Amino acid sequence: MRDPRYDILFEPVRIGPVTTKNRFYQVPHCNGMGYRDATALATMRAVKAEGGWGVVCSEQVEIHPTGDIAPFIELRNWDESDVAMLARIAEATHAKGALAGLQLAHNGMNAPNLYSREIPIGPVDLPVFSILNDPVQARAMDKDDIRNLRRWHRNAALRGKRAGYDLVYVYAGKLFGGAMFFLSRRFNTRGDEYGGSLENRARLLKELIEDTKDAVGDRMAVACRISVDELLGEEGLHAAEARDIIAHLAELPDLWDLTLSTWDNDSQTSRFAEEGYQEPFITGIKPLTSKPVVGVGRLTSPDYMVKLIRSGILDLIGAARPSIADPYLPNKIKEGRIDDIRECIGCNMCVAGDHTMSPSRCTQNPSFGEEWRRGWHPERINPATSRSSVLVVGGGPAGLEAAMMLGRRGYEVTLAEKSRSLGGRLVEERRLPGLAAWGRVADYREGQIDKLSNVTVYRESDLTADDIITFGCDHAVIATGSTWRRDGVARYLLKPVTVAEGADVLTPDDLWSGARPRGRRVVVYDDDHYYMGGVLAELLVSEGRDVTLVTPAPDVSNWMRNTMEQFRVQARLLQLGVKIITQHGLAAIGMKAVEAACVFTGRLTSIEADAAVLVTARLPHNALLKDVKARMAEGASLKSITVIGDAAAPGTIAAAVFAGRRYAEELEVVRDADAPLFRREVTQLAKGPLPWTTPA
Repeated sequence: MRDPRYDILFEPVRIGPVTTKNRFYQVPHCNGMGYRDATALATMRAVKAEGGWGVVCSEQVEIHPTGDIAPFIELRNWDESDVAMLARIAEATHAKGALAGLQLAHNGMNAPNLYSREIPIGPVDLPVFSILNDPVQARAMDKDDIRNLRRWHRNAALRGKRAGYDLVYVYAGKLFGGAMFFLSRRFNTRGDEYGGSLENRARLLKELIEDTKDAVGDRMAVACRISVDELLGEEGLHAAEARDIIAHLAELPDLWDLTLSTWDNDSQTSRFAEEGYQEPFITGIKPLTSKPVVGVGRLTSPDYMVKLIRSGILDLIGAARPSIADPYLPNKIKEGRIDDIRECIGCNMCVAGDHTMSPSRCTQNPSFGEEWRRGWHPERINPATSRSSVLVVGGGPAGLEAAMMLGRRGYEVTLAEKSRSLGGRLVEERRLPGLAAWGRVADYREGQIDKLSNVTVYRESDLTADDIITFGCDHAVIATGSTWRRDGVARYLLKPVTVAEGADVLTPDDLWSGARPRGRRVVVYDDDHYYMGGVLAELLVSEGRDVTLVTPAPDVSNWMRNTMEQFRVQARLLQLGVKIITQHGLAAIGMKAVEAACVFTGRLTSIEADAAVLVTARLPHNALLKDVKARMAEGASLKSITVIGDAAAPGTIAAAVFAGRRYAEELEVVRDADAPLFRREVTQLAKGPLPWTTPA
């Protein structure tokens, strides 16, 4: 039973003409599926509704071809042909007991219209403010354009009503909702009644809310999503001005959804922001309106949620990333299962899915995005098909996930880990600057395994092939991780770098084991381009070393653009005094210098250094697999031997967890070797006469 102090979280809340059953509100969030993967998207939302969220919202939904955000894959509500897809999502959400919300969005100056080829529109003539800096300019909207936009929005709301939604958004936040460009003094320099004063800049937003209320307000709640700060001071939309806007429009919408702007501020990672980091920005807004207020901030602690409600800061607990990490978070609080919550680690791997135009994924929840495609559920798994036993070798992210889920299936599982601590790479990585929250991946799985009587854990057990063969298990899975290379080979160098005899060369593994550079001057060479190079540079400079980071990429930790934190990584390193040399590859390592070559010209730069730390490629620990296979070829009895995670192919922690889940799901499942790996929806072919079949 739940703790009574959490009862307040399960009170119903009236939102205009509808009522949510509790205060858990899945705010709109993208997912990389959008118009391409309708049923997968609907199933993902349905699982959240099943998990207890009172309101489950869509991502941003384009309302017109002039607000086309391609290549990003969001939902569309352009015309009547989109209603069936939208209805499927609403129906799935309702079937599991939640209200369905639809976030309408005309992306305005954020939309380059690469698919539609329509001219973008905004308050003034300026280049589009898109992520990819597209060479496209928006046209200043005249009065006809504004009337058209109001009509498009109204029509989209009506289509949402026909699709069965309970709540519809007017979006004016994060420089995604086009109305925010009118609110912003940076972008709106108009001299008519839609520019200048705050009242004028808020006029379009006011009209859109009024139009939407008039069109669908009899049955649907109308929410306004608005940014309360751009973190640019008075140059941007700032806290005082945002409060003035909300006070000006206080009673118009049925709900206020508060965000920071831009998206990278609103969804900051745990490396740079703690849980609840938005509290200072949203405090004091609720007294401005009688309407319910929802806010976010990577909220995972039930006690903190209660504090936000009782202190009058929020009416509804908003979540995007925590609802991805654990779709069942509300139900677990309701049922008194706090220890079973998979807490979001704030790594933004989910965001990376949207930015890479691929189905989103989650480090903590490997079923996210796979609910329909592979039939995976965050809380359930098909029971074992036999009484077989399984030996899992390696207690890192892949091994822990495999052991946990195999145990839930009902197999007799033995987990053998060579060290004293479970977690694999996370044992050390969680101690690096800003990565403490990532340890939750190991903590959750270790805690769940402790509850399974059919899973036995042996620590300090470094197994050999003979140990595995003689153990007597039916199946064995190798999850022994990988080792960072020390020869410079990765993307830029495909052959080992020249190293002077006696030169001090280290890898991340060396630093984790306690080794440190012999001298003060250190070059960190990063050809990995994710977090490790930047984190180790920060670690070394914090220990008093002079650090130069060299990378062949155009900026530090280049792939972290996809997690929306690259600019924060680079800013922090510069603030700490790290010298950064980009677009240079490793050429040679000497005793007192590292040679770097320009990736364009090959021109060499000599960097004084006492040591080099190489963050490059990794080598999988798969020798054990080969040894066991050799024994099996000689007749040793073992039904199967499999390698997963970094031991198969080094990658992200999310990939390792996914590999563990996949092994557990597919063990002893019989399938056609040539059958599709997962379900997908294929575009319906156009009907009717085709141009090449008709006479000229």
